[in-house]
Amino acid sequence: MIERSSKLRAYLPGVLFILPAFLLFAVFILFPLIYGIVMSFTDYGGFNLKSNFIGLDNYVNLFRDDYFKISLKNNFIYAALFVPLTIILALLSAVSLNRIIHLRKYFRMTFYFPHITSMVSIAIVWGLLLNPLRGPVNSMLKGIGIANPPEWLMSSKWALIAIVLIAVWKSFGYYMMILLAGIQGVPEYLYEAAKLDGANAFKRFRYVTLPGLSPTLFLVLILTVVSSFQVFDLVSVLTDGGPGRSTNVLVFRLYQEAFIHYRMGYASAMSTVLFLIIMVISLIQFRLEKKWVTY
Repeated sequence: MIERSSKLRAYLPGVLFILPAFLLFAVFILFPLIYGIVMSFTDYGGFNLKSNFIGLDNYVNLFRDDYFKISLKNNFIYAALFVPLTIILALLSAVSLNRIIHLRKYFRMTFYFPHITSMVSIAIVWGLLLNPLRGPVNSMLKGIGIANPPEWLMSSKWALIAIVLIAVWKSFGYYMMILLAGIQGVPEYLYEAAKLDGANAFKRFRYVTLPGLSPTLFLVLILTVVSSFQVFDLVSVLTDGGPGRSTNVLVFRLYQEAFIHYRMGYASAMSTVLFLIIMVISLIQFRLEKKWVTY
């Protein structure tokens, strides 16, 4: 008993330190998550209306819903474009800034500034820039000889691509900062050893920088994948899911079901499916991480 009580006293300070954070996590994340999953098995419509248990009906209807399938497809296309473009641009920028020491502070601020700017403000500005009739982007494209530039946000073919490009422009500076910190953590003696072995700049990047940066790249990969399935602001402000259904993604569709059609139970089933998609992708990445994080 004395030994057990001494162990409890030893653990008590640590428990007290994490208790506030755990309570916040439980109240604002864990409880809503569990409550949302429970609600997904009901026909709850919001505004204190009575709900009835309907089992798996919401999930069955979900996978019969063509609108949901289109939203799911659009979201995977968005993720397939956003994730690699953001990581490649952030990595190239971080490597370049690591070499340009005298201008590093200026470019860090310049690239990072869009990340801290309101997404709504960015959406409004880019909506004006991409206006197919009076926007400066198309005016510039016409000026260099492109007779029929894209209609961007007014075209079902280009709207999703335009949103991806805007999101990449806003986000890559944040991930660049993370990767730059990772690059600066790679030991300098490894580069010196590579130079002595006759490795050129590309080989030093391939065999020194990338292995040393792989844990940071893994973190950035997880963050960008999760972010790609949470896109909402740009779609809501710029296209409202259109033209047609070309930019309707999962979170926006969830919002429509919950707060426009007041089908809270159905929207909860949709959010549960979204949670499972992100969890499965993250688990796959954690499994693969053991194989490609080598340094």
